[in-house]
Amino acid sequence: VQLQAYGGGLVQAGGSLRLSCAASGLTFSNYFVGWFRQAPGKEREFVAGASRIGATTYYADSAKGRFTFSSDNAKNTVYLQMNSLKPEDTALYYCAAREGAYTTYSVLDYDYWGQGTQVTVSS
Repeated sequence: VQLQAYGGGLVQAGGSLRLSCAASGLTFSNYFVGWFRQAPGKEREFVAGASRIGATTYYADSAKGRFTFSSDNAKNTVYLQMNSLKPEDTALYYCAAREGAYTTYSVLDYDYWGQGTQVTVSS
């Protein structure tokens, strides 16, 4: 099983980025998939996630109204569209998957992780 996260980069405050996470060896539609981020010196935190089984999307308060989680089952890929980016969004962003429809924000509950993609927002 491999999750490949990509799409990060350097962007000015107010700009946008779209992160992608492609899976091999598993089918995202059978998993709860989450995006997490970790800034230097901070714990990894939940950003957004969804179960394709339940078709409900969840967002951290910091992401609501600015970030959008989406998926393409045909490509077995999930996305995180990030708009109105702020310097405090700077972090390494990870995608992760947990089998089933159970909704969880805890990093301990996920079975598979991507390698992370760096997002840097300049002021």
